[in-house]
Amino acid sequence: MSDFILTAGTVITMDEDRPRADAVAVSGSRIVAVGSLAECVSAVAPDAEVIDAGARALLPGFVEPHGHPFLGGVLTQPPIAQITPWVAPTWDDVVAVFTAAIAATDPSTPLVFNGFDALLQEHAAPTASDLDAIFGDRVAVVLDNSAHGIYFDTALIERYGWSDNPPPDPDGGHYGRNPDGSLDGQGFEVPVLTAVMTPLIAEMPSPLLSGAGFFAAMSRAGYTTTSDMAYDPQTAHDYETLAATTSCPLRVNLWEMSTTDTYTEPETFAAGDEMLRKAGVKLWTDGAVWVGSAATSFPYLDTEATRRAGIDPATAGGTGSLNYTRSQLDEILDKAAPAGWQMSFHSNGDLAVELALDAYEAALQRHGLTGTDHRWRIEHLGGASRAQMDRAARLGVHVSLSPFQYYFWGDLLDGAIFDHEHGSRWQPTADALASGACVSLHNDGPVSPPSPLVNIQTVASRRTRAGTVHGADQAIPLDDAIRAQTINAARTLRRDHLIGSITVGKLADFVELSGDPYEVDPATLGETVRVNGTWVGGRRVDLDAFLAAVPNSDTTPRPSARLGPCC
Repeated sequence: MSDFILTAGTVITMDEDRPRADAVAVSGSRIVAVGSLAECVSAVAPDAEVIDAGARALLPGFVEPHGHPFLGGVLTQPPIAQITPWVAPTWDDVVAVFTAAIAATDPSTPLVFNGFDALLQEHAAPTASDLDAIFGDRVAVVLDNSAHGIYFDTALIERYGWSDNPPPDPDGGHYGRNPDGSLDGQGFEVPVLTAVMTPLIAEMPSPLLSGAGFFAAMSRAGYTTTSDMAYDPQTAHDYETLAATTSCPLRVNLWEMSTTDTYTEPETFAAGDEMLRKAGVKLWTDGAVWVGSAATSFPYLDTEATRRAGIDPATAGGTGSLNYTRSQLDEILDKAAPAGWQMSFHSNGDLAVELALDAYEAALQRHGLTGTDHRWRIEHLGGASRAQMDRAARLGVHVSLSPFQYYFWGDLLDGAIFDHEHGSRWQPTADALASGACVSLHNDGPVSPPSPLVNIQTVASRRTRAGTVHGADQAIPLDDAIRAQTINAARTLRRDHLIGSITVGKLADFVELSGDPYEVDPATLGETVRVNGTWVGGRRVDLDAFLAAVPNSDTTPRPSARLGPCC
């Protein structure tokens, strides 16, 4: 397609100069006119086709500023089986998935399951003896949905030779142990997940189809641009292959993990900067709320829920959950900042946010970046204070929040995990918006399903999945919520000159919606409005063609990718 005009019931542009239009004119991959049908007709070739999208509303494609699309595919697509709470709500449902997998696979095949959640599934994390009772001599591994925990049986311990020689705890992670020092089948944090999973992933079929499956899931949710916030260069070939595949549905921006040897080095891709680019460097200043490793100044509660999740209030949270010292962060920043990389720190608890802000402020001063448009980032900020949001805004730091944390776990956060004062305001979106910082929203897939409409619904209504409301004063206006998933998310990716609004000169990336989001109750937006399809670069995405064109095998020699953390 070269020149054409796209119409819909309404075009919602997210461009303040012209918020609504009737049509969009496209030439090649770019928008050349936005306005009335007559205005658009005059902007393109006389024989340009007028296409009715058949949608009630056409918006700029949704932007995922914090995701893990390739790892998301590996963890959520076969051969790894899903036991996430939205697939298997109870432990009985989880065991049913286990049983079906045992019956359907060869006994020599290791079984891997993703998505266990002690809090939502109301069951303690399994140990090796628990899994042995289910799997016998089958090798079985269960990944925690937080991506900060992993559980495995005796068969895996024996397969790795760990029965007689249990490994020491790696830096930044630890194994659960029996009184005699042997492994009990539990492990926590990224280094342990990597040690357990990397050999298993190396035995799995080519991950390309898995990655493509998650690309398609994101597209069905309305995303046209995403990011990989734990990029490892060993997956570069896979990203290149997907970007070159017919009707690829996603543009991808990469933040390389600071744990690699190459995080300060530039990288270019044959797909071109508009489809695939390395953007920055990623670090984790703390862990996850759901396993007790978010660094909070306020305590975890001693409740049935936290006891079930194995969270000990005497040791959970606090400074012991910080993953880096300030000097370690300074060293990384002093390598990355002169190279011009955009920094991103995962920080859930307020102590982790404070550490990130302290390190950022000092590094910005050291490198002459104070007051510049650096767009360094902090991710999640569930327990951040208003003062910290104000400080982020003053420093020019963008904040990307995780509505799914509140949507799925909000009823537990308020009173079962933390006290009301802190738990009710988890994910303080209104505070972030009022600070003046650039606020974006994300799904952090695969930690939550791709669902930008539910993200928007959640921050506009403060309604949890169960329909309850906590911290109602942290709700924000619907228009700001949509901006956080479009133009503000694009700004956070430094892509707002290309995407995020339907504006002349930008790429023709759109999402078709079955309803006008401004005409429905924000509290039910994700339930009443559907995504009908997406457009990338002036072409309507054909997911059937994309999935059919992805190679089902790949013999290109390359190392197995390291397993990075999600959230």
